Amino acid sequence: MKLSRQFTVFGSAIFCVVIFSLYLMLDRGHFDHPKSPRREGTFPKGQLSILQEKIDHLERLLAENNEIISNIRDSVINLSESVKDGQRNPEAVNFSQGSFSELLPSALVSLTIDPEDCSFASKSGSQDSNVQMLDVYNILPFDNPDGGVWKQGFDITYNENEWDDEPLQVFVVPHSHNDPGWLKTFDDYFRDQTQHILNNMVVKLQEDNNRKFMWSEISYFSKWWDGIDSQKKDAVKRLIEDGQFEIVTGGWVMPDEASAHYFALIDQLIEGHQWLEKTLGVKPKSGWAVDPFGHSPTMTYLLKRSGFSNMVIQRVHYSVKKYFATQKTLEFFWRQNWDLGSSTDILCHMMPFYSYDVPHTCGPDPKICCQFDFKRLPGGRVSCPWRVPPEAIHPGNIQHRAWMILDQYRKKSKLFRTKVLLAPLGDDFRYSESSEWDQQYQNYQKLFDFMNSHPELHVKAQFGTLSDYFEALRKAGNLEEKNSNSVFPVLSGDFFTYADRDNHYWSGYFTSRPFYKRLDRVLESYLRAAEMLYSLALVESKKSDKMNAFPSVDHYKLLTEARRNLGLFQHHDAITGTSKDWVVVDYGTRYLLVYNPTEQERFSVVSVYVNSPKVKVLSPSGKPIMVQVSGVWDGRTTVSHEAYQISFMVHLPPLGLGVYQLLEVLNSEMFLADYNIYTSGGNNVQVNPDKVFKIKEMQNSADDITLENSYMKLWFSGISGLLKKINTKEDGKNHQIKMEFAWYGTTSNRDKSGAYLFLPDGEAKPYVFTDPPTIRVTHGRIFSEVTCFFLHLTHTVRLYKVQGLEGESLELSNIVDIRGEYNREIAMRISSDVNSQNRFYTDLNGYQIQPRVAMSKLPLQANIYPMTTMAYIQDSGVRLTLHSAQSLGVTSLKSGQLEVIMDRRLMQDDNRGLGQGLQDNKITANLFRLLLERRNEVDEKEEKSSVSFPSLLSHTTSFFINHPVIPMTTYAESGVPQILNTFSPLTSSMPCDMHVVNLRTIQSKADSGPSDEAALILHRKGLDCKFSNKDTGLLCSTTQGKIKVHKLFNKLIVESLIPTSLSLMHSPPDARNISEINMSSMEINTFRIRLR
Repeated sequence: MKLSRQFTVFGSAIFCVVIFSLYLMLDRGHFDHPKSPRREGTFPKGQLSILQEKIDHLERLLAENNEIISNIRDSVINLSESVKDGQRNPEAVNFSQGSFSELLPSALVSLTIDPEDCSFASKSGSQDSNVQMLDVYNILPFDNPDGGVWKQGFDITYNENEWDDEPLQVFVVPHSHNDPGWLKTFDDYFRDQTQHILNNMVVKLQEDNNRKFMWSEISYFSKWWDGIDSQKKDAVKRLIEDGQFEIVTGGWVMPDEASAHYFALIDQLIEGHQWLEKTLGVKPKSGWAVDPFGHSPTMTYLLKRSGFSNMVIQRVHYSVKKYFATQKTLEFFWRQNWDLGSSTDILCHMMPFYSYDVPHTCGPDPKICCQFDFKRLPGGRVSCPWRVPPEAIHPGNIQHRAWMILDQYRKKSKLFRTKVLLAPLGDDFRYSESSEWDQQYQNYQKLFDFMNSHPELHVKAQFGTLSDYFEALRKAGNLEEKNSNSVFPVLSGDFFTYADRDNHYWSGYFTSRPFYKRLDRVLESYLRAAEMLYSLALVESKKSDKMNAFPSVDHYKLLTEARRNLGLFQHHDAITGTSKDWVVVDYGTRYLLVYNPTEQERFSVVSVYVNSPKVKVLSPSGKPIMVQVSGVWDGRTTVSHEAYQISFMVHLPPLGLGVYQLLEVLNSEMFLADYNIYTSGGNNVQVNPDKVFKIKEMQNSADDITLENSYMKLWFSGISGLLKKINTKEDGKNHQIKMEFAWYGTTSNRDKSGAYLFLPDGEAKPYVFTDPPTIRVTHGRIFSEVTCFFLHLTHTVRLYKVQGLEGESLELSNIVDIRGEYNREIAMRISSDVNSQNRFYTDLNGYQIQPRVAMSKLPLQANIYPMTTMAYIQDSGVRLTLHSAQSLGVTSLKSGQLEVIMDRRLMQDDNRGLGQGLQDNKITANLFRLLLERRNEVDEKEEKSSVSFPSLLSHTTSFFINHPVIPMTTYAESGVPQILNTFSPLTSSMPCDMHVVNLRTIQSKADSGPSDEAALILHRKGLDCKFSNKDTGLLCSTTQGKIKVHKLFNKLIVESLIPTSLSLMHSPPDARNISEINMSSMEINTFRIRLR
């Protein structure tokens, strides 16, 4: 590739800088967000105004984006001019091993799927688990009888001599849960508490080598490490080596498991693990997730792929905990629903009681356990709510006190299958004062010494780390012996939706603060694009002697900061969303660089704003292409002439760039959109004629409004403007699919909905409007749409009139504004004639699908589940999928329905520690696609299975909505060589079921700059083939998970490709350079790759 081209390529990568400006502003993502019971402290009043300032700042940054991009692009063009390679008019670069065409994909053929690639979905679900969570939900009565001292459980009894043959081994595990931002910001928590906890840890653990401590959040630990001296650093390394101090999980945060996407979960794990390996040489092996509000098997899978063998979870529905306690299944091998073998098994310990604090971890009676939380000794700031304080241990009370706590330990151990017991000792931000270390460690050591010196008690008690516990547990369960049968059952499924007491289901937070949940997804898409462009740019720049022209170290530092800020965003008190801002492109001649973040060749519609309705767009090979010019509206009925929106179809190489030229001239390929505006006499709406666009005023009427493309025809109500019916042209069938909106209120009881809890006042009430809304119908060559303007939301359904994927589903978008409401939540409901009964399907973290059953024995709020990217309903003939570009709560309360909670405004705290309601609502945009697919040859067994998979079309639709193409603009100054017209890093599309999760440059071992290696992370998706594959518009095939690596990259040589564990911590014993990647369905694999 000639030098001017190279510089343009990696110049394009510099758009990273723009993205990072967004992140830098989110300096540590401290959004006031939900939390757990009885936390000390209330919410500082000033925090909301700080948050508001940050958002205003973010919005200003978005507006500055274009300017920054222009400057960067101009400098790149000047740079390429200085290289003077003399080639003014490079011919179009071919990709997809065929000739480049910018025509619409008109003659699309059936997709080639190898039959072997279909067998995975049909075999899945026949796996052998002892405990399947769908069955558990079926069995449980979900009643809530009073269990005595263990209120949500039962009375536990034991026989004194049960431990005569094998003594009870107790591991008391001190820990401190540090939220990176909750009631205070990350920096305030660090200053006031976290740094003192870690400073004390170094001193206090060295005083006695029996003492142990563990830590999980690397965001805090790395900040502390950067500020301590080398003497302290050496001491920490010694404590780790001696087994006194252990890092558990080791991610950047302890992430939320409901709203987070698997891209971000992996990214924050890698960030933490890479930091640990480089700084301390440490490789965590046990997971510790005590505070996420419900647990997902996706996280389990990611830990297993990272080389973990054990994990601990805590927040699980109290009825499930009680049932597991009666069955002694609180410790189990957690296996993925789709795993036909046992390769995904990981040993999991579920805490049996209400919380991870000391009163709920030593045994079933919190009143007694609280007396062994020595921070609560009389005279301190915290006391026991049961009004019996702890007593310091002395010779006069030690016998009685040791017996009291041993009784709790024994009772707790009766809920498990071995005589090895885990007793955590900690809570939020504990051990920040030196005195607490002395109180806890000295008093417990006295108890241990007494118990251990009395053989008739048959107990061995000690401080331990999580690894000490699991080592002893594995030994007791004979897990080290290859052929012995495991004492632990195998479990499959997930642990949503969480309830901690009564009917208090934590399904509110699936939607809370949707603005941030949307922002999160946009930032993920930008970060992934920036990572890939940076990695490719780094390789390209090294091939030239102009390496110093590419600021690789500065950009790498920005990339690191972006990763860490996105990581903080995934914390279980933060993950929270965006609105896309546009800036008007005015003309010189403009080049539009469009980046395709997809690993397959892609046709996509791109829309940009310009300052003139006269426009000509030239494709990368210089040919004019069809353009739709649409109005930019000032309110509902008036066109603004400050800007115009132009839309056109781009054709892009996989993971590559195409350069389109924008010219301000009249053009026969330019088509203006027409408008019909429906008004009712009552709403005083004035429709003004326009000098550019044809606008026709109509009356709201009983006549339907219709839109159609080559795949479907849509009918909308002429009164409300909402969708009523879809006709699919492939089979000529009509489907009743009705769009509605609804309100939920909150209960009149004392406990009301808040940031975490959803406690509605019964079923949703229909959204009613007195006057019909204004309806604006757009008819265009590229897309047509219907927009209805209601008081609290603007709802748009867009139908793309293009061949291929974007024409096969409807784009739905809402702009929601409930800032004036009082204790209300707004939902979008799709009612259809799909005979789904009470079954529906939601994704977990964008990685896998979990079947759900809406149960009448449960309260309404229990039937709401997290949706990260999709939810669907189906019957034997069709599947209706709602694809989402943000995480929200979803349900199906009646056959044929899908319902999504879009925003919540709640005036009170829900008593989970946050100390405030949800009143900082913003005007929030959300985005969906609705896909209707015909199912073929379905068998009955499948409908009851514990697994389900999206079709290939559905997977790709989801990817398109979450990773739109990224347009970037630059001026073309006179006399500058024509810039590269396409950049194709891959020789051809990757297989349809293969997804590049990331291509992430690895940090150098020597400094904070980049190394010459990158992590290539691939995911092979599981897919359901029983759908029509005609005209899907997918430009790829499947290959049984095989990829020949040396044929993958275009003009780049793969020097080495070595398999590694997911987060790069471990290399398999037989790790060697490979030339073919071979992956099973659902697998996520990481490879260390060197390109030149």
